[in-house]
Amino acid sequence: MMHSFLSAFILLLLVLDPFGSLPIFIPVMRTVPAKRRVVVALREVAIAFAVLCLFMFFGEGFLRVMHLSERSLEVAGGVILLMVAIRMIFSQGGDAYGVPEGREPLIFPLAVPLLAGPSAMATVLLLASGQPDRVVEWVGALACAMAVSGLVLVGCARIRRWLGDSVVSAFEKLMGLVLTAIAVEMILAGLKRYFMDAS
Repeated sequence: MMHSFLSAFILLLLVLDPFGSLPIFIPVMRTVPAKRRVVVALREVAIAFAVLCLFMFFGEGFLRVMHLSERSLEVAGGVILLMVAIRMIFSQGGDAYGVPEGREPLIFPLAVPLLAGPSAMATVLLLASGQPDRVVEWVGALACAMAVSGLVLVGCARIRRWLGDSVVSAFEKLMGLVLTAIAVEMILAGLKRYFMDAS
């Protein structure tokens, strides 16, 4: 499946799902002093960006070491995205990961796996391995998607207060519906390439 900068940005934004992260982000950050929340949010976004960049740049080598084909990764990535999309559509709310009382979250759970989770890792691997000559564009698309995610996380309390829980939930389900279509397209593209190569 070929991507443009815009389609890669939209795909990454859907996978990162910043609005869907709000129900988890708020409880995790509850014990963090208000003046530290922006710093913590930006730090976690930066860590997630670094993790995903590592997967993007070393994705092709990872495929070779693990003896994986792009077709299998495309189908597997599509399946993961489909599972994430179904969870987004049918979830009734998120539960916060356990963070020790009085401690700031560091890497876990906000950076990994909330932002840089399996679906995001699979997506950047697919982008880099599918069109390696455009990796700079994919880094740019990832940076833009992370910037949006950072803005949403920094302003999560205000966004939730403005929109209300019902609107945030409806928006998450809408993103899940779009992501479902993208996931199915990835699976079909991988299967098509597999059968074309086999014939």
